[in-house]
Amino acid sequence: MKRVNILIAAAFIAFLSSFTTIDNDKKSFKAKVDTKDSKVEWVGEKVTGKHEGTINIANGQLEVKNKKIVSGSFEIDMNSINVTDLEGEYKQKLEGHLKSDDFFGVNNHSKAKFVITKAVSQGRDKYKVSGDLTIKGITNKIEFPATVKIEGERVTALAKITIDRTKFNIKYGSGSFFDNLGDKTIYDEFKLDVTLITE
Repeated sequence: MKRVNILIAAAFIAFLSSFTTIDNDKKSFKAKVDTKDSKVEWVGEKVTGKHEGTINIANGQLEVKNKKIVSGSFEIDMNSINVTDLEGEYKQKLEGHLKSDDFFGVNNHSKAKFVITKAVSQGRDKYKVSGDLTIKGITNKIEFPATVKIEGERVTALAKITIDRTKFNIKYGSGSFFDNLGDKTIYDEFKLDVTLITE
């Protein structure tokens, strides 16, 4: 009889353990970025106006614990730089210039990378995100607010990010480094509007 009771107790403990494992798995997971549904839009401004476009996310993932973002990393395909406010010859010329060594030098630096080092929750769905951004082989720390919604194992993240290109040795047309540029001056900062959706 004792042997039967021991077997029943062992089975019951195993049963409870299986639920604990499932629960822990639900609390911690890594979500792969859906590169088709996610998007990055950019805007660069100059004295005489601005240009805008898109760029593709090559790959990425977010790590979630207890329904909070704790880490993540993403690679951007620099060869995918796309200008959306121009057409034809002018579009091709600007895309080519942005990909050249004057700007992002995509022949030698085909990927940019961002790694989240800290994500601080600031209330419902709001985060202060810090991380290391690498462009043209140069890494700088950046920080920005983000809105993150977690539904099951699907994550949607929205962020507006301002980047100083000169910190990545992109100085072409910068009034901070060159004098007498006049209306040919290109502002140092460009902006990204990021939408991340996981699979």
